[in-house]
Amino acid sequence: MNQEHQQTPMPAIPMPAGCRSMPALGLGTAADPPVEPEIVRSAVVEAIEVGYRHFDTAALYNSEEALGEAINEAINGGFVESREQLFITSKLWCSDAHPQHVLPALNKTLRNLKMDYIDLYLIHWPVSSKPGIHEYPIKKEDFLPMDFKSVWAAMEECYKLGLTKSIGVSNFSCKNLADVLATAKIPPAVNQVDVGIGKLTKYGKRHSFWERPTRKVEVNPCWQQQKLREFCKRNGVLVVGYSSLGSIGTFYGTNRVMESEVLREIAKARGKTVAQVALRWGYEQGIGVVVKSYNKERMKQNLEIFDWSLSDDECRKISEITQSRACLGKDYTSPYGPYKTMDELWDEEL
Repeated sequence: MNQEHQQTPMPAIPMPAGCRSMPALGLGTAADPPVEPEIVRSAVVEAIEVGYRHFDTAALYNSEEALGEAINEAINGGFVESREQLFITSKLWCSDAHPQHVLPALNKTLRNLKMDYIDLYLIHWPVSSKPGIHEYPIKKEDFLPMDFKSVWAAMEECYKLGLTKSIGVSNFSCKNLADVLATAKIPPAVNQVDVGIGKLTKYGKRHSFWERPTRKVEVNPCWQQQKLREFCKRNGVLVVGYSSLGSIGTFYGTNRVMESEVLREIAKARGKTVAQVALRWGYEQGIGVVVKSYNKERMKQNLEIFDWSLSDDECRKISEITQSRACLGKDYTSPYGPYKTMDELWDEEL
C-alpha cells in the first residue's frame, strides 16, 4: 500500500464467533434525492482514502454497482490492499423477503458488487411485499405479512453457504426481533436502527463494541431507543444506528439533532462540531454508527471522534434531551395490513 494512504486503524466492533469485526463507523450510500452512480463511486473512493472501511448499501438504494466499482478502483489505487480489509453490508428488499427469493436476491447483490461474499446481510424491513415488484414506495395493496421463520431460515442458508459472513435485521421492533429469535438456529448478529449511540468496552489499547449479533435501526441523541437497546443487549444483538445525525435533508429526516441546543453547547465548549458530539455519544453507547456525507472534509471530521470522550455531566445532559422518532416508517403501513398503523409497526415504540 502507498505510504501516503496508510491510516490509523479504526476501532472495531467484535461480532459473534465466526464473524468478522465491524469497523465502528460506517459510510452509508443511500441518497435522498437519488444521485448519479458516479457521485457515489467518487465519494466511496474518497472515503476509503481518508480511512473508512465499513460501507452500507442495499438493493433498494441502487448503489451496489457503484460501490463495487469504487472498491475496485480503491484497491487498484493502493488505498487498500484487498477487499478483505473492508466490511460491506447490504440488505434484502421487501419484494424478495420470501424464502424462495432470499438466496437469488443475495446472489444478485454479489453480482452487482462483483464480490464473492459480503460481511453482513440484513432483512431491510419486517414486512414482505408482492414478489417481482421492486419499487418504493410499495403500493398499499402489495404489502404482505412476513413469514419470519422461513425467511430467516433462508438467511441462515446464505450464511451457511459462505455468501455472507453474518446475518441480521433492520428496523425491527422488540416484538418482531423476538419472533425471529424464537425459531432462529443462528440468531441475528445485528439490528440496524435509527438510533442515537451506545457504550464500549476496551480490548487492550483498542476500543471495541461488545461481541454480539447486530440489528440496524434509527438511533441518535434525539431518539435514543433505550427500550430497544436494552432488549438487544439482553439477547446478544448488536445495535447499528443509522440517522445518527437525524438524516437532515431527506424526506424522513429531522434537524433536531444538528440544531439541538444541548449538543451545540457541548460542541462549543469542546471545540467540536455538533456532528462529532452526536457520533461520539453513539460510540460511547456501544452502538455501531452509519453516517452519510459525500463531502470529503465532513467525512474526515466524522472520523475525529475516537481520541476524546464525553464527561459524565455531558452524558447526563444528552440523556435528558426530549425524545422523538424521525423515521416514522409511514410508507410501510397499509389499511390492508400487516401493519395498519405506525404503533403496530414499531410495537408502540414511538
